Amino acid sequence: MQVDELKVPGAWSFTPRQFPDPRGVFLEWFKAGVLEEAVGHPLTVKQANHSVSSRGTLRGVHFADVPPGQAKYVYCTRGAVLDVIVDIRAGSPTFGVSDAVRLDDQDRRGVYLSAGLGHAFLALTDDANVTYLCSEPYAPGREHGVHPLDPALDLPLPRDVESLLSEKDAAAPTLAEAQESGLLPDYAQCQAFYASLRGGPKRDTGQ
Repeated sequence: MQVDELKVPGAWSFTPRQFPDPRGVFLEWFKAGVLEEAVGHPLTVKQANHSVSSRGTLRGVHFADVPPGQAKYVYCTRGAVLDVIVDIRAGSPTFGVSDAVRLDDQDRRGVYLSAGLGHAFLALTDDANVTYLCSEPYAPGREHGVHPLDPALDLPLPRDVESLLSEKDAAAPTLAEAQESGLLPDYAQCQAFYASLRGGPKRDTGQ
């Protein structure tokens, strides 16, 4: 499995090796040991989500309070999406930086994002199926969002796909509004939380 660190510290892509034959194809789309080696701590899965989206559906930018936040391993089982990760951690050296990875049923790539990072994806095909392995269950009181079309974010979204947002996402604050209201995760608190997951003293890895 090929592992690549993204432009947003604390996020990685994982490209599995595929084994096709006349019957179809076999692959290992998630390997706990490979992820732990890259991230520095294991992913404890407490909830698995699955979404089905029509072309143009834009979900996010979503995040949760840290601690405990909600780390995610995201995988597209059918169709294609553009998965976007944003550093929304207030005080981060890379605050506002985003990166995007195409997830589809051809390369069968997965993406991991650490707790405290913002997450969104745009469905590039109809019937796009996405599965998320989550470190924490959904908790409405600590779940938040930033408007994905905020010009300040300037997410790398294709211009030829018209975005369809939920009412909740369309009403989300801008990045500046979320920061002013104290809604965003704090970078120092995120670092301390990552260190606790590693079980050692705090060291700045950018996660």
